Amino acid sequence: MNITLGLFNLGGGEIILILALVLILFGAKKLPELARGMGQGIKEFKKATRDVTDEIHSSMDETPAPPAKRLPPSTTVASEADRTVPQTPPGQKA
Repeated sequence: MNITLGLFNLGGGEIILILALVLILFGAKKLPELARGMGQGIKEFKKATRDVTDEIHSSMDETPAPPAKRLPPSTTVASEADRTVPQTPPGQKA
């Protein structure tokens, strides 16, 4: 038994009735466009889910980077303010 049909508990008569109603509502000319749009939507949905699962799997496969080494407390890097030469105000000699 088909899972889709079993899920909604539809028989052959109900499916034919639904298809006839769709044909009456949308017409024969709109059905290919409708089916094409549904197919493209399903294709995009599958692509998006595949991309997400691939991203999850690739992030799980990556090895974590080693932690960054820290400098000992006695070794410091001079900041920009420490490296500049102090300016004397105009009119005063250094």
